[in-house]
Amino acid sequence: MTRHKNRLSASVLIVRTLIGAGMVVMLIGVFYPLFWMVLSGFKDNTGLLTNPFGLPDKWRFSNYVSIWNNGIRRYFFNSLVITVLSSALVAVVSSFAAFALSRYRFRSRRFWFMYLLCGLMLAPQVSLISNYKILQGLHLYNSYAGLVFVYTAFRVPYTMFLMWSYFMTLPKDIEEAACIDGCSSFQNFAHILLPMSKPIMATGTILTVRYVWNDFLFSMVYTESAALRTIPYGLNALKSETGTEWAKLMAGMVISAIPIIVLFTFTQKYFVRGLAVGAVKG
Repeated sequence: MTRHKNRLSASVLIVRTLIGAGMVVMLIGVFYPLFWMVLSGFKDNTGLLTNPFGLPDKWRFSNYVSIWNNGIRRYFFNSLVITVLSSALVAVVSSFAAFALSRYRFRSRRFWFMYLLCGLMLAPQVSLISNYKILQGLHLYNSYAGLVFVYTAFRVPYTMFLMWSYFMTLPKDIEEAACIDGCSSFQNFAHILLPMSKPIMATGTILTVRYVWNDFLFSMVYTESAALRTIPYGLNALKSETGTEWAKLMAGMVISAIPIIVLFTFTQKYFVRGLAVGAVKG
């Protein structure tokens, strides 16, 4: 019996060691590229090209200051404004749509649900020309509002589906009790359902922020003024045919990654829980 326990303990120890080693390898694979990018931002072009994986011979903090003041500051704030507005609008529209489709029974409910889900099958590249014509017709081309509406249209179907899946897992007893006490549908939605849905709201918001912040295509096609373009376009504009300052470009990439890293760090608990629970019904 004792030998069996010892063998079992040894097997468990080996399995745990292998799992721990695998997790360490995965962490290195995830964090090393970011670490390398940060270090590269402190080098000059010569040091980056001749010693790409070594430490800088001289730590050039001026790279980050220079690329911020003379390169991407305007693009950074453009991305910030467009991302915040788009994420807020996606959250509002998606939550209202998910609430109606999960809590009410009406004749065309299935039609509208499938209609919204069809948006998941539409690739952004396919709709470039039609969206361009629509924005021109509405006089929204080359404006913040045009980009916000386009991003909202492409993110609502997925975010709505996540929220609908999560709403379907929530018990209706509390809402029914609130209705008996005199709560309206909107009060049920605002004071009961939304507070219970923080994980999925965080999940949808993070995914929308990541999508909008990293998008290059819409910013390039639907704007023509450099004063309105976002940070992916700004980083691409730093490349030159006569010579690219790769170290400063790396510094700019680090700066552009900071908001997403900070957001995910503070909301990862809600993100993982919301994505897991929201996927159960889906």
